[in-house]
Amino acid sequence: MSGPNLDQLGTRSPEIYGRQTLAEHVARFSELAAARGFSVRHLQSNFEGDLIEAVHGANGTAVAIVLNAGALTHSSWALADALGAFDGVKVEVHLSNPAAREPFRHVSTLAGVVNGTIAGFGATSYELAVEAVQRLLATS
Repeated sequence: MSGPNLDQLGTRSPEIYGRQTLAEHVARFSELAAARGFSVRHLQSNFEGDLIEAVHGANGTAVAIVLNAGALTHSSWALADALGAFDGVKVEVHLSNPAAREPFRHVSTLAGVVNGTIAGFGATSYELAVEAVQRLLATS
């Protein structure tokens, strides 16, 4: 799942987020997931409620959620509550390193309800997320 403004990847602040588009990230992620036997359903929305509804819909139908919530990471207690009720693996992903950026980005409302966070590795963050999901599912 991809949160607000991620539909602008490739053109929005490429010095921070890189030049790859969201479609390119999703295609690579899907390819890596398929190689490990997973299928991917992707949703990007600029609306918090859409992401919450997607988390609710994933319960019982998905084994994992990989989420780049964008700025909602730092403000959405509602999304955190929804993720907290999801019974599968949850991995938070960021292209940039929020801890090395503006102070408001140092707080993640999601950190307490996800299995882990991968941040700061650019496109590789998504690749590492696929690996994390596979390993976490293997040990559960």
